[in-house]
Amino acid sequence: MDILITGATGKVGSRLAIRLKDRGQTVRALVRDPARAATLEAAGVTLARGDLLVPDTLAAAVRGVDAVVHCAAFFRGATPEQAHAVNDVGTRRLAEAAHDAGVARFVFTSTGLCYGPTGGRPATEDDASAPVDAYPLSKLAAERMLLATDGLDVRILRLPFVYGDGDPHIADVVPMLRAFPPGMRMSIGHHADVAQAVMRVLEAPSPAHRLYNVADDEAPDLATLFASVGAPPPDGSDAARAAAFEVVMDTRRIREDLGFAPQYPRLADAVAVGAM
Repeated sequence: MDILITGATGKVGSRLAIRLKDRGQTVRALVRDPARAATLEAAGVTLARGDLLVPDTLAAAVRGVDAVVHCAAFFRGATPEQAHAVNDVGTRRLAEAAHDAGVARFVFTSTGLCYGPTGGRPATEDDASAPVDAYPLSKLAAERMLLATDGLDVRILRLPFVYGDGDPHIADVVPMLRAFPPGMRMSIGHHADVAQAVMRVLEAPSPAHRLYNVADDEAPDLATLFASVGAPPPDGSDAARAAAFEVVMDTRRIREDLGFAPQYPRLADAVAVGAM
């Protein structure tokens, strides 16, 4: 399979590109700055220069590929306008280019934050979505556009908080989550299991236009998450703000449809084998 990955210099995309390459796939990466993708190029990933905000660059990038895996997004630090431009409009432009090029499959990595606050109750794909921040609002808009697109085989993965594989993601968010309640739980997923989910939706012949939650078996509380990187527990001083991130996802659909089972079911499993 010839696969185009967007966001290939990011946390998820960079690790996914290498894993797909290691599985014998032909991988092309859409990049704005080839100098930032030297490691990918050295690993045998072909670089296609382009930008979601420059539609004329997308046709050449998708030409000849069997599938697009769209990981690129603007998250932390994005204004509502920037989030909309990249995550919603940019996705629309990429989907249009893929459709026009006859791409067989379009995989969109979205976010569990699309559900909005769940209060710790596991959310299923059939639940209503009520996000409160610009980032998940823009991702939800892109999801709805993709699911309404005729002639393009769309699969959407709602990802959790992603960690592991040398990614400093947990340590990076400790300052941001410092005021959240220590007992607050949220779904997480190891990079290896995100890649597994992507591979399964790429390879499965059906069903099309399908939304899947992806997560580990266990949603740890923040005190446990912080402890995994040697940080003291959060202080709970801003529980109101924390509610937007208290998202736990039910993963029965991807298990039943595609046979997904996490390689690292719990955070403790990744810690125990040094897969952090």
